Amino acid sequence: MEVTNRYIVIKAKIDGKPQESDFEFKTETLSLPINPVSNDIIIKNLCISIDPYQINRMKTVSASQKISEFAAGISPGEVIVAFGVGKVVASHNPKFENGDYVVGHISWGEYSVSQGFILNKLDPMGFPLSYHVGILGLAGLTAYAGFFEVCKPKKGEKVFVSAACGSVGNLVGQYAKNFGCYVVGCAGSANKVKLLKEKLGFDEAFNYKEETDLNLTLKRYFPDGIDIYFDNVGGEMLEAAISTMNLHGRVALCGIISEYTDAGKRAAPDMLSVMYKSITIQGFLVAFVGLFRGDNVGKRCVQISQD
Repeated sequence: MEVTNRYIVIKAKIDGKPQESDFEFKTETLSLPINPVSNDIIIKNLCISIDPYQINRMKTVSASQKISEFAAGISPGEVIVAFGVGKVVASHNPKFENGDYVVGHISWGEYSVSQGFILNKLDPMGFPLSYHVGILGLAGLTAYAGFFEVCKPKKGEKVFVSAACGSVGNLVGQYAKNFGCYVVGCAGSANKVKLLKEKLGFDEAFNYKEETDLNLTLKRYFPDGIDIYFDNVGGEMLEAAISTMNLHGRVALCGIISEYTDAGKRAAPDMLSVMYKSITIQGFLVAFVGLFRGDNVGKRCVQISQD
């Protein structure tokens, strides 16, 4: 089988906020080799996850590129690999048949070629395919593991979630409410604040862009202090949250999106508070342009094609 594939690449390394002009389309012809034992498959990409960590792969230098193979640097013109859902349209791999849905590593393009690494068959179970990129995929797993395994909540505790309308943050807040915690989230617009309070069940929410002093803001929403902070942004928000934490507070570092595109911005939390309050801070991993403007609500994914 032979198909024409359009895919997206970066033109050059990106060391600031990504712009549409940083990317371009390339075209190639994909075909399976004549050798039937190649294990290659061609996948028609259906839904691709767009995640903030990808910008660190596109930078000239990032510490994350040396730590995890999944965060390895991307060169200009190179295929960009991401988590997504697709459908097998041709296969020389005994594990996959034509027509199988698959979930795992595919590419930012119309088609992908894979030998089945970091790829599994998918039973949609009647759910939309996009769910398997979001709540039933890495976003849901990250939120669940980060909140329950890292934060180790207790009923009645006070939880603060930053970037609470994001793909992970919105789920953490809902998990926390269902578990019996008091939950406050922050977001970047009035519409997002309304969504958090009226639809997603957060006890309170605020627009951080309207706040001039985050320390005072958090003390207003948490007069008795914060027990758990689920951090998706880093920067000044992390500093303010640390200052408001209770004794034996826990901080889960899931993302630092405020620092991804600003080399001069680095969080400097009060380490005396961390030490004397016995605060636990733990980073973890489980496993675009609009993402960095704060446009997205929930999981940002791109539907490449109809099934």
